[in-house]
Amino acid sequence: MDSYIVGVSAAIGIVLGLGLQDTFTNLTAGVCVAAIRPIDTGEIVTVNEQTGKVRSVGLMSTELLTLDNQLITIPNKLVWGSSIVNMTRMPTRRVSVNVGISYSSSLEKATEIALNLMKTHPLVLKEPEPAVVTTELANSSINLQLRAWAKTGEMVTVKNDLVAGIFDAYTKEGIEIPFPQMDINIKEIKPKEIKPKESGKHITEPDMTALEEKIVLEEGRDVEGLY
Repeated sequence: MDSYIVGVSAAIGIVLGLGLQDTFTNLTAGVCVAAIRPIDTGEIVTVNEQTGKVRSVGLMSTELLTLDNQLITIPNKLVWGSSIVNMTRMPTRRVSVNVGISYSSSLEKATEIALNLMKTHPLVLKEPEPAVVTTELANSSINLQLRAWAKTGEMVTVKNDLVAGIFDAYTKEGIEIPFPQMDINIKEIKPKEIKPKESGKHITEPDMTALEEKIVLEEGRDVEGLY
């Protein structure tokens, strides 16, 4: 009887241990997150491929609120065991805006316009200085990237202003921004003439089709069976 009780106790202990394994793991990870604080309440982060504003950091799980107001609960073992991207921890961020110009446009002039746009924007920081780099010589465009630094809380406003501003500036100064185009050429094809063996009269393919259908209908066969 004693050996039976010991065996049952061991089995129960194993079952409980396996059942509580995730609980202990989440609890340990929660302690690490709370101690080291790679994320904090109110910050916008990407954790375990989920992006949102940190609503709470508990011992067992972390809650994120997405931009479209969805609440995501992530077990702390996944938070601690994955890469964490904190988008609002640093006081400044770099804003990048991509734009393409046609090969017929002046690269020097386009760069000058873009730099002037960033330097005159009131929310763009003077240091580090704004820059324009050529990122690619693509099939139909020269791709540029506008790089400006701004305070983290103002970067969305700066990016929206630069996207709209560079379009207006290039349009005003005659800098072409290319877009995919497709040219379609329609060629007129004349009906082919067919000369039946029974007659010397020339008829066209549409006339021949009508004639075939008429014959089939007169003979009482299905028109589709002809084809």
